[in-house]
Amino acid sequence: MKKTIALIIGLAMPLAAAAHHSFAMFDMAKSISHKGTVKEVQWTNPHVWVEIMVTADGKTSTLSFEGAAIPVLKRVGWMKDSVRKGDVVTVVGHPYKNGRQGGSIDYLILADGSKLGTGDAIPPALVVPGVSAQ
Repeated sequence: MKKTIALIIGLAMPLAAAAHHSFAMFDMAKSISHKGTVKEVQWTNPHVWVEIMVTADGKTSTLSFEGAAIPVLKRVGWMKDSVRKGDVVTVVGHPYKNGRQGGSIDYLILADGSKLGTGDAIPPALVVPGVSAQ
């Protein structure tokens, strides 16, 4: 019985890891841009999340954007306090394929115009030919 459980767990772990690291939920052929005020930054592993409040047609909504893991973001210049609640940012990224609001973070444009990049840290093998990763 113990061997059966160990085998099931051993077989399930790689599948869970592969599903977790998939970018399949995002439409990598499309780019989106949303400007808003940071509501929350979730500086956690396995992925950092940035929630922004955007106003369109008089209605304010919260959009969630998924970034890379903390170690990946640190390698490209992000720090825990790079983006704070109340900051005005523009999130450039890739939308969900299913039409859900939000998406992945390619990079942020901060209020001073500086760019904080590679939020989704897409490996070169996953870049769609002919689509600029900027």
